[in-house]
Amino acid sequence: MTKPVINIADLSMRAVGKGRRFAGSAGRIGGLVGMEQLGAQYLVVPPGKAAYPRHSHRTNEEMFIILEGAGEYQLGDDIWPVQAGDVIAAPAGGVETAHQLRNTSGADLRYLAISTRNDPDIMDYPDSGKFAVSAGVPRGGSMQAAAFFYIGRKDSAVDYWDGEDTGEDT
Repeated sequence: MTKPVINIADLSMRAVGKGRRFAGSAGRIGGLVGMEQLGAQYLVVPPGKAAYPRHSHRTNEEMFIILEGAGEYQLGDDIWPVQAGDVIAAPAGGVETAHQLRNTSGADLRYLAISTRNDPDIMDYPDSGKFAVSAGVPRGGSMQAAAFFYIGRKDSAVDYWDGEDTGEDT
């Protein structure tokens, strides 16, 4: 049996983000304590940054628990100030539930991100016009480790029969 307890100080942290707007570190928790239907990670985001772009999950709900620091939470078009002790909901849905936590303070923002692990999942990124699809994400693994993972734009779609040998003369 997997040990059901881990201390945040013992997590293996990895860098997340890119460029000047996105930065932080994250440590996976869920798989380490034996969770299969819930995912969890601990995140540390420096001042002025967000860990991830604004996005939504079509099939998964997320909850954030602010442990230290302050910032703002955007859900759809609404923005709320957040601080240590706040519990934040990110319901499943389309672009209307796109969400992002941003550190607007002068100190690190530390929080837990907990989510359902429904598979497959479709994510929307409304600020860049992208979508992502993941299926077969391994327990404790990233979306990029999924059996199927694709990021694209709706305007690059092809016809259902594109590339198929339909037996018709062209």
